Amino acid sequence: MPVIKPTCLRDLKLRINIVDVVGRVVTLRKAGSQFKGLSPFTQEKTPSFYVSPDKGFYKCFSTGKAGDIITFVRETEQLTFTEAVETLGKRFGVPIEYEEGSGGPSREERSLRQELFDLHDLAAEHLHQVFREKGPAGDYMREYWTERRRFSMELADEFRIGATDAQGSGLAAAVLKKGFSEDAIRQSSLFYVRDGALPTLGTMRPRFRGRLMIPIRDHQGRVVAFTARQTDLTPKDDPSHEAKYVNSSETPIFTKGHLLFNLDRARQHAKDGHPFVMVEGQLDALRSWSVGIKTAIAPQGTAITEQQLHLLRRYHSQVECFFDGDKAGRAAALRFLPMALKAGLEVRFLAAAGDAKIDPDVLFLERGLAAYEDLRGSALGPMAFACRAILPDAVHASAEQKARAAQEVRGIVNHAESHVVRAAFLKEAAVFLRVDEAALLHDAAAHTGERFRPVAAATAASRAGEGGVSGSSGGGSGAAIAAAPSFGGMQAFGHNPEHHLLWLCLHFEQFGPSISISLPHEWIDSTHTAGILLNRFLAEFEHGEWPGRDHLEGLLETDEERAMVASLLFDSMEVDDPSKVAIEAIQKLRARSIEPRLRQIDVALAAGGGGEGAADPIALIRERTDLQRQLRAPIILVGHQ
Repeated sequence: MPVIKPTCLRDLKLRINIVDVVGRVVTLRKAGSQFKGLSPFTQEKTPSFYVSPDKGFYKCFSTGKAGDIITFVRETEQLTFTEAVETLGKRFGVPIEYEEGSGGPSREERSLRQELFDLHDLAAEHLHQVFREKGPAGDYMREYWTERRRFSMELADEFRIGATDAQGSGLAAAVLKKGFSEDAIRQSSLFYVRDGALPTLGTMRPRFRGRLMIPIRDHQGRVVAFTARQTDLTPKDDPSHEAKYVNSSETPIFTKGHLLFNLDRARQHAKDGHPFVMVEGQLDALRSWSVGIKTAIAPQGTAITEQQLHLLRRYHSQVECFFDGDKAGRAAALRFLPMALKAGLEVRFLAAAGDAKIDPDVLFLERGLAAYEDLRGSALGPMAFACRAILPDAVHASAEQKARAAQEVRGIVNHAESHVVRAAFLKEAAVFLRVDEAALLHDAAAHTGERFRPVAAATAASRAGEGGVSGSSGGGSGAAIAAAPSFGGMQAFGHNPEHHLLWLCLHFEQFGPSISISLPHEWIDSTHTAGILLNRFLAEFEHGEWPGRDHLEGLLETDEERAMVASLLFDSMEVDDPSKVAIEAIQKLRARSIEPRLRQIDVALAAGGGGEGAADPIALIRERTDLQRQLRAPIILVGHQ
């Protein structure tokens, strides 16, 4: 097993800014000396994830997870420790050094996931070169790209558009030459390989033949799959010859319902006033990007999923939906709406005036960015779009038709989490459906059991429940809200005295030797992680071998220990008198250790001490006196008094 040198790990952490690492996954905003954003570990709507560039740590207050750049890559990319270090080294140009004799990384020790990432990156580059070079496949695909689809070669280079001929353009030979494992080749979804046969040029049949190749990247920009567009070069014997678009099958690194095309680029441009623009297909997204809509994204040829929308919400909450104006496009947009509301997204729908059917690719090709600005000017809100799609002619609709439409709209509205939002949506829907507002609210209450009040009243009640002064004298919990993460008090990591002493050892290292002398080993509870670490750290201080807070890798044995230390290092608190904190923590540990025995002695003495086997009352009284004296004795921190 390869072992990475400790000096290399220290160098890696010093040279790489944690904001650059986390910023690839989380949209971070400055918050004083730190940065904050939505947690990548849970589906939240209020930021509880903090990053400290000065300390090189992150902390997620919604899940309790914390760590450094290595931990973050391990958590978000599902890599081992060694793989995470190697990934960071490759990504930021830091050479990785291994202990002599440990062997360094071998092909067998690489994870299948990492090998698949490498294989897809090679495939993308190989097929892009086929597209660029002279030859039957390249010449045809460049003509198709620039003349028939009217895209630029610069865009092709930017997205590494590729090409395959009817035989696969030598991709199999390129993959075999690089020595990828049989498992990676079989699971890459790029080839058909006969069962029981070793991958060779004779047994590997390309999945994509005679097609325009569009790389699909995950949100970190790694190629994980391909979309292949049918062309005149697609051979008749292709099993999917009639399919206009063919996607890679799902693999260990690609799940269609978990990715959005172009999110890796679009997330860097999404911000207030610049919402995500969701279109139907990859070429629609490419056209949008080419005319300056840098927030364009597209699902992977499948129905939109909740996972995709929660991933989107992590970066920005505003989305404009621009699907084709045909019946299928409207149906897809209508399926999208309730999931978007459930995910907490703010949605608007771009549509042409009247019933005109538009294709984003054609529209932007002909009119460019101006067409997008015109569409935004007439964009529809969620209820306007839903009511128009469900009941196009509300003016002439019958009462029964309006009732059915209202029921369908209520089903959509119920996906919104906020009572205020639901009430406001129903009020809007009543106008668009031309029904009585009170009747619609009454029906909604009858079906959900939720009482709806006028929107203004609901808003006022919501504000009162979000921290306003409650009118009741009971001070019930309904008026309470969750407190923001605290960086100024011990509550940031709990009230366990072992935690307090660990924090002091990490932030006031000069107190470590004194604490190790003043705190008997038997007072520490070693049944939990904090106690285990405190014992270990104090032993290092006692023997003069403490390596320093920045060099603790060798003292941390488990992921739980690493997470706890990272969390404690992250928590910066103003402490006027560290020695007082240390003394109070040691006093608590002393009391926790001694007081149970005192209670036992009191019980024994109260029982009278008679009977065979009973303890000598005189001995019990002496022991109690000694323990009480220990409890009263002052705690002395040598060198800090």
